[in-house]
Amino acid sequence: MPTLVLVRHGQSLWNLENRFTGWVDVPLTPEGEAEARRAGERVSGMSFDVAYTSTLVRAQDTLRLMSETAGLDLPVIRDQALNERHYGDLQGLNKAETAERYGDEQVHIWRRSFATPPPNGEALKHTAERTLPFFERAILGDIKLGKDVLVVAHGNSNRSIVMELDQLGEDEVMEVELATGIPLVYDLDVDGTVRGKHTLE
Repeated sequence: MPTLVLVRHGQSLWNLENRFTGWVDVPLTPEGEAEARRAGERVSGMSFDVAYTSTLVRAQDTLRLMSETAGLDLPVIRDQALNERHYGDLQGLNKAETAERYGDEQVHIWRRSFATPPPNGEALKHTAERTLPFFERAILGDIKLGKDVLVVAHGNSNRSIVMELDQLGEDEVMEVELATGIPLVYDLDVDGTVRGKHTLE
């Protein structure tokens, strides 16, 4: 029975500073590096055939630190389809200051509605539209070959995958919170049917 493990990258500098990050390449904080190593410890002893990550350094560094800690030596596939949601004009802005500027209600809509994007950015709907075809073709393609897969990506790209696997509606998926550095393990059939899931905390 193939296993799929999803991990959101460790804390980044802009997570710490409460900024909208999106596609801006910001590094992990020391705490984020520690979270990545702890995630490596939690998957230690598991076997994987391939790893997937985004084109952003915070996800790639999390995967590298996890692999070093767990003693993994995997082929790594990097793809923009797994990048974080693009926050458009909000990227780099402090979330509290943005709420002061645009109003709490408007910022809440941008952050928490499924289909309403921030100016020049993506809603979760649009992130899913690029993440899920790649997931179906590449990641599930490996699952269907019986491979065990590790995916280290971002809150919203991983949330899109969770939405698909758990068959969540638009409102339900917006309530899903994926903590940084916590592996989410899916036990799957080779056709992608979910047999069980749990977190490694």
